[in-house]
Amino acid sequence: MKIRLFAVAMLPLALWMGADARAQSKLAPGSDGFLCCNMRTDGGWISDANYEESIKTMIPYGTPLKFRGLGRNRANIEIQGKRQSIGNDYSRNISPDEFAARYIVLEDPRAKAARFPARIRSAIEAAKVTNGMTREQVTMAIGWPIASETPDINARVWKYWLWSFSPFQVNFNGNGIVTSVTGDAETLSKVYQR
Repeated sequence: MKIRLFAVAMLPLALWMGADARAQSKLAPGSDGFLCCNMRTDGGWISDANYEESIKTMIPYGTPLKFRGLGRNRANIEIQGKRQSIGNDYSRNISPDEFAARYIVLEDPRAKAARFPARIRSAIEAAKVTNGMTREQVTMAIGWPIASETPDINARVWKYWLWSFSPFQVNFNGNGIVTSVTGDAETLSKVYQR
């Protein structure tokens, strides 16, 4: 019975990831797409760590982009006529194609978000996590956890860093729904919407 319940609980995530895999098979240099999630840039480099630093600005989830191709440990894109690279700094245990498919999506995530409850949309737009979010909603809000820290995206705990010395964890229940976020008080004030 537990196995069957687990399989049912994992179905939405499997369908979500399957859609990303199908989308990646269509992704070729020159393809138009969208940024999956709220990501920070220094003007040319978007790290998979997504650190909050004073020199960085936020690029909102759903921002239209053009995929320019894969480079060494990076996915090259163009946003509003400006070249950027999404750097695979800490997720090198996944393939370059899988890495690119996480961050470059063919369907505008804002269209999906429009159907979410207002509280969830508000948290995503503020780049914060709130209880009740799904894994997909968490990624829209704060990006993917780096694969070296969270190799299994079905894990009940996703590990993140706001910056080098500010770790936090997003905790999910067995159905893949956020139940809490843990970390120090200052970090939580920036990433957790209660």
